[in-house]
Amino acid sequence: MVAAVVERDGRFLLTLRPRGTHLEGHWEFPGGKCEPGETHDVALAREMREELGVESRVGDLVYAVTHEYPGRTLELHFYACDIQGEPTPMYGQQMRWVSRPELSSLPFPEADAGLIARLIAPPA
Repeated sequence: MVAAVVERDGRFLLTLRPRGTHLEGHWEFPGGKCEPGETHDVALAREMREELGVESRVGDLVYAVTHEYPGRTLELHFYACDIQGEPTPMYGQQMRWVSRPELSSLPFPEADAGLIARLIAPPA
């Protein structure tokens, strides 16, 4: 799995997992599954087009984690991304831009906890 960490004007782009999906009602960084043979950057650029209707430039790996949920193990790679244009939720999902302080007040999947901690930590 790959996800985009898009920051604009001190806010991060998030989408809400819809009803009927695993972890419904949790906020997440947009992204999705890699198709067979896809590299992470190709998969993430495709997911951003499909989910939010934007072109993106995939940058450096920000954080990676392997997390076990009941019945499944998830390997998740978060990449810094720049997007062109304004994102539009293509599947009717909720979307919002969230400041660093707000990140700690929202429900996120457990796998995102390390990334959230890193993003809200004071600069070293």
